[in-house]
Amino acid sequence: MTRDEIMKIVEAQNVNFFRLQFVDIFGFTKNVAIPRSQIGKALDGQIMFDGSSIDGFVRIDASDMYL
Repeated sequence: MTRDEIMKIVEAQNVNFFRLQFVDIFGFTKNVAIPRSQIGKALDGQIMFDGSSIDGFVRIDASDMYL
C-alpha cells in the first residue's frame, strides 16, 4: 500500500490515531500511538523515539531511532 493510499483511507475513514506495534528481542509486544496530525510524518520516516527505553534495543548513546 502506498503513502497516498493510506492517507486516502485515513481521510475517508476519519482515522484519529495509528497504533504501531512491534515485538522487542525478548518477544514482548511494544506499541506507540501516532495522532492523525503526525501520520504523514510517520509514513515519511520523520518520527523519532528513544530506543534506549526499550530493553535490548540500543545503548543510551545511540538511542535516537526512527519509527
